[in-house]
Amino acid sequence: MAWGRRAEDLAHRYLQAKGFQVVERNWVDPARRGEVDILAWDGDRLVFVEVKSRRNADFGDPERAIGEEKIKRLRRAAWFLLRRWRIPEEKARFDLVTVLFEPFEIRHIPDSWSLHRSNSVF
Repeated sequence: MAWGRRAEDLAHRYLQAKGFQVVERNWVDPARRGEVDILAWDGDRLVFVEVKSRRNADFGDPERAIGEEKIKRLRRAAWFLLRRWRIPEEKARFDLVTVLFEPFEIRHIPDSWSLHRSNSVF
């Protein structure tokens, strides 16, 4: 199994154990503007989860693998879905789950960035 797929499986189980209700994996908006690794509800908030992984830290932490272009595509996909499902933007957030395989570590970073460019953590 590929590292990325293993990381998504681990993130899925990790989020479920924290009480998230996963509703979709690898969701792609119909216009193919973006893909969301995991869509989940955390209480009344729809969470768009990006999963990043590294086999080890030789090339840096997994969160360094996410660039501005990827965030832009995630935002476009999120806006599409929020409009389609009629969910107000304040009921949505972006989380990042990172998986490092050697040594093994999973980190969950809630509110990693916002729907609006100016509020990004990264």
